[in-house]
Amino acid sequence: MGWTTKQVILSLILVATGSINTISTKWANIMKSTGSDGGKPREFNHPFFQACCMFFGEFLCLLCFKVIYHWLKRKQDGSEDIHDLVKGNRSFNPLIFLPPAMCDMIATSLMYVGLNFTYASSFQMLRGAVIVFVALLSVIFLGRRITIKMWIGIALTLGGLVIVGLCDVMYANDDTTGGSNVIIGDLIIFGAQVIVAIQMVVEEKFVNGKDIPPLQAVGWEGIFGFVTLSLLLIPFYFIHVPQATNPHSALEDLPDALYQIYNNYMIAIALTGTIISIAFFNFAGISVTKEMSATTRMVLDSVRILFIYLFSLCVNWQEFHELQILGFVLLIIGMAIYNDLLPSFATIRGLFRRDRDEALVPNETT
Repeated sequence: MGWTTKQVILSLILVATGSINTISTKWANIMKSTGSDGGKPREFNHPFFQACCMFFGEFLCLLCFKVIYHWLKRKQDGSEDIHDLVKGNRSFNPLIFLPPAMCDMIATSLMYVGLNFTYASSFQMLRGAVIVFVALLSVIFLGRRITIKMWIGIALTLGGLVIVGLCDVMYANDDTTGGSNVIIGDLIIFGAQVIVAIQMVVEEKFVNGKDIPPLQAVGWEGIFGFVTLSLLLIPFYFIHVPQATNPHSALEDLPDALYQIYNNYMIAIALTGTIISIAFFNFAGISVTKEMSATTRMVLDSVRILFIYLFSLCVNWQEFHELQILGFVLLIIGMAIYNDLLPSFATIRGLFRRDRDEALVPNETT
């Protein structure tokens, strides 16, 4: 059965907004603007501020939920209890989202730090490492059994990640500093996947099964992440980091970020792209999962990686190398095997046998 028009539109929105989210974040990173010191324009290096923008985008999902819910409730026909986007349990303690939100805050901030040093395509590919850590933590804390097929998928995924990392090392900037920065960025992003895996395991253990509307769940995590990180920006301003590029050598210099945005409106456009795209990305992702399946969402996520890679090549954010294609292919195959998206040998053999048997049956004529 082919896809409906609605499913095609949702899939396009998912791929487009997911790609825009990574691209707009990297675009903001490489743009230059005059900061609070009024000196020479420099790149917009404010990962914690950008993470705040991302959480604000997730918070918009809660606003979307409230608007849809109250609009349906005004009809007084009970549609608020059957509509896919709002139906479910609405009597729960929002604090159950605090632990996963804190994991999300730490992981997102770390990944945005890493994105400042490495390529947008590598950023997206290295996020595939999460399945490795999810598998290990699921065995330890959820008592889940990992099949041989899943271990094969994990091994192929690791192989693809190693190749991606080697390509970054080989084809980073010729100078030693640039090359080492790319390696550091890759390692930070890879390590952040441990926190993402912890978040997923916590959500599965304490949140899943409560039948909470997904838009509401994403929105509450967005609120906790945004409020917490916004408050942390105050002490971050007073934490001295010698390697920081902002005028005050602070862990995060919020006034400098605002000055740079004011002096270069294109940065504001990029950040707006991050906020809006993450909201639509979560909305489309939830809808794709409901309309089709979680595996379809995973396949579309893979398309997003390819699109970001091709875009990075077109705008000269990185150089092309054949070896990275191999890494990408291994990564996608590994993720597909782990998520049981590829047909088994027995299934393929059964299809061939069925086609052969049908071919041997003589056509009836009247």
